[in-house]
Amino acid sequence: MPHPFAASQHADRRFDRLELPGETVTSREFIACAFVDCRFPETTFDTCRFVDCTFRGCDLSMARVPNCAFTETVFENCRLAGVNWAEAAWRKGRLLEAIRFQGCALNHGTFIGLSLPELKVIDCATRDVDFREADLSRASFSGTDLAESLFQHTNLTGADLSRARNYAINPALNTLTGARFALPEAMALLYSMDIELVE
Repeated sequence: MPHPFAASQHADRRFDRLELPGETVTSREFIACAFVDCRFPETTFDTCRFVDCTFRGCDLSMARVPNCAFTETVFENCRLAGVNWAEAAWRKGRLLEAIRFQGCALNHGTFIGLSLPELKVIDCATRDVDFREADLSRASFSGTDLAESLFQHTNLTGADLSRARNYAINPALNTLTGARFALPEAMALLYSMDIELVE
């Protein structure tokens, strides 16, 4: 049986319930493809390109994406724990263009130092994720749990954290101009400051 990714380019295809744990997929291009309920744990996608693709209900825990490019890609209800997004390819100074995570588990991932303006992380579990030195201007974290995630020298200009929760962001170490927060979660911004709160 031929490998499902034997061809170098795949367009307008739907892949259902594929299981390629620990495999390496190299130099493949996927255009307008849908991956549904696939299992890619510890799979390496090396120098692959994803354009207008959707991943739904997929397991990509500990997957690697060295030199991969993502354009208009959506991840819905996927397991993406431990993915180092900093390995992916940069394009015009940006790693990801119009990428969206919806209802995903992104725990223990890394976005350190990346330029990700307008990143969408909606209703996700984002525990212990490294966002240090990233450009997250105009990003949206609506409904996302940011417990134990790291923000340091992070640009959150115009970002929407009004429905995010469990974040610990030091205003002195990050750029928060125009960012949106909501009470009571916004009280966390005061905890890192050398002030005394009086009831």
